[in-house]
Amino acid sequence: MSRAEASAAVLDVGWRFLLGRLQSAVPVPSLATAVEVAAAATQAAGEHADGHLRVDLRSDRVILTLETLGLASLTSRDVELAHRISAALAEIGHRTASRAEHRAVQMLEIAIDARDIAAIRPFWKAVLGYTHEPSADGPTDPIVDPAGQGPAVWFQRMTEPRPQRNRVHFDLCVPHDEAPDRIAAAVAAGGRLVSERRAPAFWILADVEGNEICVTTWQGRD
Repeated sequence: MSRAEASAAVLDVGWRFLLGRLQSAVPVPSLATAVEVAAAATQAAGEHADGHLRVDLRSDRVILTLETLGLASLTSRDVELAHRISAALAEIGHRTASRAEHRAVQMLEIAIDARDIAAIRPFWKAVLGYTHEPSADGPTDPIVDPAGQGPAVWFQRMTEPRPQRNRVHFDLCVPHDEAPDRIAAAVAAGGRLVSERRAPAFWILADVEGNEICVTTWQGRD
């Protein structure tokens, strides 16, 4: 599935496409209710739950993530499960949502600039206790937290040293329909828009001292 196809397929049922995954949040009033929601989502996924569904329980929300874990990518099965889970939760009075009063879903990546990625990647893999994604363990490939708790780390090749520029920056992937509001809020809070040349794939923003973050979406990448 293309990014556009995946996004459109789940847009109306409260899921968003982020970094090759589908993600949604279910507002709940308590941790006990969160457990009930997690159980219902797991039951709806059935035999595919272990290979596709990740659940993060909080006292105010349940964050649901769908991805074909064995491939570390999205497949049509994940789209099918998103619809199945949303329908099952609706039957018991809960809704999947991409946005909430307090931010619903987003995914954070850390990018490290390097002239020799192959030389530094083993260090970051070891010190963070990270691993590689399935079928992607090349000398310049990203590394990920095997427990799914920390942000992915990817490496950006530099052609020359940049002594006056930060060499580690954040990439924040947000729902495509939330990006404009997030950028406006960041600028209003004292930041500045460095570049929108590659929008809507990403916008580069910086704080008053020049430390950068990219706000990214799935759009503009196919």
